[in-house]
Amino acid sequence: MASGLSVFLVEDEALIRMMMADMVEELGHHVVAEADNVQDASAYAMTAQYDLAILDINLMGVYVDPVADLIERRGKPFLFATGYGPELLPSLLRRRPILRKPIALDQLKAIIDSMFPKASNAVPS
Repeated sequence: MASGLSVFLVEDEALIRMMMADMVEELGHHVVAEADNVQDASAYAMTAQYDLAILDINLMGVYVDPVADLIERRGKPFLFATGYGPELLPSLLRRRPILRKPIALDQLKAIIDSMFPKASNAVPS
């Protein structure tokens, strides 16, 4: 597949998920899995091949921390994209990067570049 990162998106709002997928693609990365609920996200968290996961904190009224735990067990990096603050997360997950909604392309790029400095060198600005 093309250069760039493989990204797993977890977002329950279809329009926001599509917008985020477009931004990920615009930055030269590619979305390899998407989920809108904890059950599907948990399955992908353990089986999909991805470099980075972007997780909404609240999926249809259910918090995403079980999915984050699974991703952490695999040793995969992830960040949260949310309108909520870190106070909704278990304390061990509060150290993860948080991208505030509404998400801007430059903010998404900055956070991905900070997590993957080598990837930003391969992607055109």
